[in-house]
Amino acid sequence: MTGPTLVTPNTDHVSARAAKALRAAMERLLAGRPTRTDGRLMKENLYKEADVSRATMNRAHGILAEWDQRTAASGARTPGEARREDELQLLRIELKSLKRQRSQLQCRLDAAATVIAALHLDNQALREHLESRTDSVVALDAARQQ
Repeated sequence: MTGPTLVTPNTDHVSARAAKALRAAMERLLAGRPTRTDGRLMKENLYKEADVSRATMNRAHGILAEWDQRTAASGARTPGEARREDELQLLRIELKSLKRQRSQLQCRLDAAATVIAALHLDNQALREHLESRTDSVVALDAARQQ
């Protein structure tokens, strides 16, 4: 008498061709090399990538369970999405730095505008003072020519 034999039931109720197509499509999508879709890790893309109907995919319970497990492990992101997210993070850091730099430059510009306004008022007051004087001012160029 032998021990009990474990039998794993086949939960995929699809043809061998459909199962092979679904597995190949899964590998292409997970590797970021789709041929028929945009590459997002969605079940809709899985059956379209495999070129089978949604009903056929839905009967492939084992393949769908593997799909769910593998997409959960990868965070449901394709390599392209991961690259874009990394690039987006770098751009956010750069944007924060540029905003800080712009703020500092704006402060310097405001300070310069204040100084220029004060100098303009001083200059205007000096001109008014010169105009109000009764004694005449001799231009240096005229004095040198004599």
